[in-house]
Amino acid sequence: MAKNYPNRSDLRNPTKKVAKAAATGQAYGEAGKQMASQRVMPIAPPPTTVAPQQAPPRVAPGQLGDFSRPTERPDEPVTAGMNFGAGPNAMQSGVPFVPGRNSAIEELKAIYRMFPNDDLADLIDSAVREGL
Repeated sequence: MAKNYPNRSDLRNPTKKVAKAAATGQAYGEAGKQMASQRVMPIAPPPTTVAPQQAPPRVAPGQLGDFSRPTERPDEPVTAGMNFGAGPNAMQSGVPFVPGRNSAIEELKAIYRMFPNDDLADLIDSAVREGL
């Protein structure tokens, strides 16, 4: 049975299988269908309990240094990491966004690098051919 479903790890240990059971109070014939379906695909045991993860230690006030200290990244724009403005971000894949200089084709290519698909490739191809 487990060889038919290699991604079902719960079927690999026959001692942990749950016995077939049907709910009571069903319409005529439904219990039989339910039992037959459990012969094909057995019920998995309930998931094992996972120990709660310990929360990371909290940072005490003032532990990170003085708030008014000089910046540690003087050459990085304040918009770095955001999907707009200058600096590295997800949309431009490290290419700083400069209004008026970055074309829509460059932005489409950056999106295509992150999420490649045929429709986007066709859109970029059409935009390049027609000079968007």
